Amino acid sequence: MKRLMPFQLICVSLGLLLATNDAVPPTEVHALTLFKEGVFDDPLLVLSHWNAQDSDPCHWFGVSCFNNHFIKINISSCLIKGFVAEELFLLSFLRELILHGNNLLGPIPKEIGLLKHLKVLDLGGNQLSGPIPVEIGNLVSIVKINLQSNALTGTLPLELGNLKNLQELRLDRNKLQGIVPGANVTDYKSAMTGMYASNTNVLGFCHASPLKVADFSFNYLVGSIPKCLEYLPSTSFQGNCINDKDVTPRAPEQCGVATPDKPLKSDDMKHHPADEKQKPGLHASKLAWILSLKVVTGVMVGSIFLAALLTAAHRLKVNSPVIITWKKSKTENEHVEIFIDIDMLKNVTRYSRQELEVACEDFSNIIGSSLDIVAYKGNMKGGPEIAVISLCCRKEHWPSYLEPYFQKEVADLARLDHENVAKLLGYCIEGVPFTRMLVFEYASNGTLSEHLQYEEGCQLSWPRRMMIVLGIAKGLKYLHTEIEPPFTISELNSSVVYLTEDLSPKLIDLESWRSVITRSENNSISISNEGAMCVQPSSLAARHLDIQSNICAFGVLLLEIISGRCPICKDSRFLADWVKEYLEEPGKMASIVDPSLKHFRDEDLEVIHEVVRYCFQTGNTNMVTMQEVCAMLESKLDTTGSSELKASSLAWAELALSS
Repeated sequence: MKRLMPFQLICVSLGLLLATNDAVPPTEVHALTLFKEGVFDDPLLVLSHWNAQDSDPCHWFGVSCFNNHFIKINISSCLIKGFVAEELFLLSFLRELILHGNNLLGPIPKEIGLLKHLKVLDLGGNQLSGPIPVEIGNLVSIVKINLQSNALTGTLPLELGNLKNLQELRLDRNKLQGIVPGANVTDYKSAMTGMYASNTNVLGFCHASPLKVADFSFNYLVGSIPKCLEYLPSTSFQGNCINDKDVTPRAPEQCGVATPDKPLKSDDMKHHPADEKQKPGLHASKLAWILSLKVVTGVMVGSIFLAALLTAAHRLKVNSPVIITWKKSKTENEHVEIFIDIDMLKNVTRYSRQELEVACEDFSNIIGSSLDIVAYKGNMKGGPEIAVISLCCRKEHWPSYLEPYFQKEVADLARLDHENVAKLLGYCIEGVPFTRMLVFEYASNGTLSEHLQYEEGCQLSWPRRMMIVLGIAKGLKYLHTEIEPPFTISELNSSVVYLTEDLSPKLIDLESWRSVITRSENNSISISNEGAMCVQPSSLAARHLDIQSNICAFGVLLLEIISGRCPICKDSRFLADWVKEYLEEPGKMASIVDPSLKHFRDEDLEVIHEVVRYCFQTGNTNMVTMQEVCAMLESKLDTTGSSELKASSLAWAELALSS
């Protein structure tokens, strides 16, 4: 028996070896093939090499295998457009499904519940619609779910409470309704008006393990925050219809609440005049006399009114200012009259809130937000796609002296006209509901930050990055040296660089609001007193210019573009500090290049090294200008693609897009 042991071990080892050489099951290959067939637009050709006849599909783009099974799919920010095939969820060994930042349409298939081993589900940043399937509660291994920035509707599935391992849940920027389910359904049956009443075993979030990260913001959720979720920051619930003093809600009219300007409709409010019969004895001549008197009176009143209008128009033309009356708050009767220059915004389009509300699908199509602003995507009827930047501010927090500064900022942004600077198309000013919005042209490919910070997925090739670098430099050169007065970006970073369909950069100043508030506060003493006062544009504090800070920030941005690293590194150090040792010697710069890049040009890297060193100079009166920086980059960077890069099919695809 002992003599047979070595032979048995050899047989077992040979069996294991043969087993490991087995191909991926045909059913799994077929599932990915059907997913590819559901994609009808693949501009970067990322799925072009997915061939069902391939002997080793584990080498397909965005796919990872283990033990001859697909365990990971990561196709992020690749612009693919299509539907999520239900067969994709038959990959029973799948652990990560990441399709973030594409243009996927349609519902999330209910077959999602079959993925018992799935740990990461990221379908955020698409155009998915319909409800979240209740089968999502069957993902027993799931740790992270990201469905943000879609068009999902319906209520939050109570089955989410079954996910004992869930640590991160992002559902923000959708159209979800109903309450945030906290305890067992029987505890709030009345709030749901009987919904799910027959299934009393379904649990809410309070029966699951505490979430480390959760975001329900900018939906249409109602009710209150469950006690078990009160540890989350209030921003996790903002932009809903939730009743909580610490949460910034949606406008009342968006939550179905009557407001003074939009009262609830009622048939009882319609006017029904009484039926009155004419007296037969009324003489016809008397009627004619009354009619003549009304006509003469109407003509006289109209003439007086027209004369008054002409006089007012003449005065406006001569004196230029116009009076606007502002009510300081809802509880005070004092008014402040502010004179502003009527010519300041004469060439800027003014949109109504209703126009923008329709274009942005009831302000539900949210593409970004911060503490100060919310950004929406819209489509004007018969016009261009737009990005609407809305100020997160209530009327009572908007002192009247802010208004002329806001309008001057609009005029300042409207004068910018360059291919690498986002074009301001117009603005919106309304009192009820309080609205201050800027309308820009829309850049369809999101921010540069989004493209750089995904560790996997579609990475920008080296020549594409060099083209983006050059475009940003040209935009800054225009702002700093080619317009008068000059203009600077308040906070220059990769999040304010938007990319168009062909990945050309567009600079946009998202922090204009802070500039308005800072300038007005510094000068508020002279214009905030009660009573009438005259504020001319010449008396307003000028926009703060910090050209050297822009140049320094451009240097940091260059490092981020070539390294793919966040400006603040994972060890809490700043990118500029981390890279200092590499800046001392040009030869070391290759060590910081994004490892996902298979090819880069050494000559380009030397130029970047030289420019970054110039940008980081401090305490020097002869600091470099963007005109000099742009000249260096234009003369030395190669944006056509070297021979090494031409070997890369992805680089060829990107270059084809730019041609």
